Amino acid sequence: MHAGLRAGLIAATVAALVSTGTAFAGAGAPRVPAAARQALGANDGWAAAGTGTTGGAAADDAHVFVVRTRDELAAAVAGNAPKIVLIAGTIDANEGRTCADYADPQYTLDAYLAAYDPAVWGRVAPSGPLEEARVRSTKTQGLKVKIDVGANTTVYGLRNARLIGGNLLLTNVSNVIIRNVTFVDAHDCFPAWTPTDGADGNWNSLYDNITLTGSTNVWIDHDTFTDGANQDSDQPVYFGRPYQVHDGLADVIKGSDYVTMSYNNMFEHDKSVLIGSTNTPGVDVGKLRVTMHHNRFANLGQRTPRVRFGQVDVYDNYFYATDEDTFVYALGVGVQSAIYAENNFVLRSADTPLSAFVYDWGGTAMTEKGTLARVGTGPVVPVNLLAEYNAAHDPDIAPDAGWTPVLRASLDPAADVPRIVSACAGAGKLPV
Repeated sequence: MHAGLRAGLIAATVAALVSTGTAFAGAGAPRVPAAARQALGANDGWAAAGTGTTGGAAADDAHVFVVRTRDELAAAVAGNAPKIVLIAGTIDANEGRTCADYADPQYTLDAYLAAYDPAVWGRVAPSGPLEEARVRSTKTQGLKVKIDVGANTTVYGLRNARLIGGNLLLTNVSNVIIRNVTFVDAHDCFPAWTPTDGADGNWNSLYDNITLTGSTNVWIDHDTFTDGANQDSDQPVYFGRPYQVHDGLADVIKGSDYVTMSYNNMFEHDKSVLIGSTNTPGVDVGKLRVTMHHNRFANLGQRTPRVRFGQVDVYDNYFYATDEDTFVYALGVGVQSAIYAENNFVLRSADTPLSAFVYDWGGTAMTEKGTLARVGTGPVVPVNLLAEYNAAHDPDIAPDAGWTPVLRASLDPAADVPRIVSACAGAGKLPV
């Protein structure tokens, strides 16, 4: 385990033991794990900029909640008073409802597929009563799936805490911490067919596990993200395209800024982390500053991350790409993006070329250095992912993002990344 993190965990555990039963004066008040009152460190990535990120550290006894249901969670995270929300056990945002329960009486998937088959409908957006029924169905599901989180909030998972099928929405808020939670399968029952998305069209879904829209100073730490038994790779194919029921794991869009994602475990998903949702300059210019460090990205299809506009620091992450059938790319260099990638480690399949780890989405420059890679159990070798991309593609992406990160908790040698990340990343690694 990384020495700095180990010391922090030991200190937090000791503090929690000392405070057991005495953290609150009021009878019956829940004990708060010390780590649930922890603020982001002074230099720990972009979320330390500006006013820093303290979440609900200042919450009084009346604003500490233990939640076990979807409605309890939604009520507890609302509002802007400092608060700590402790998730106990498994919360199902859909509360046992199936897709059939959400479907509008005028909607069926079979009817939708028959009506909007490009061979019948053409390559124009679906419209009319059946599409309107799909939209109504989506809105009904959204009333359960979407959970709005207020400012000055810490959401912290107790032992084995899970949120299934939920989408935490951080919209125009600041100072939020989300730690030690396992997020599972935020699926959309009613994906939209978009025939003009790409050369062949695509199915698009609505829900991420966490969505930041116009939000600032957010720390997402020690969480686990997975689709569980509902894998993207197992979805059917309609109109020649995968029926995509998932969107992102944690997306940062529409002018969000000052975000740190650290020690998370993201695995077996397609579209993972989108930073910036449009190529059109606007509220994103000068924002979307995100740090991603010590995360495990395991057999993800793409977007680890895909970036537009932002200065994004990607260091000491473990890219675990052994499934060549689902891998598309890792680092997406989008319009006016400035990715600075350093000391990352890549474990890959022999059938996944190094040139595939970078993808040009309209960007012109990035910094990439200090990467180590290995194939299976083979030797560890130094590589330059950007140079590999440039050797295989034209035009080149310039090798200088034009900035140098200064907000870093630590920069570990890339050789130590698999050990540190495997030991420390994901939910269940913090004291409860």
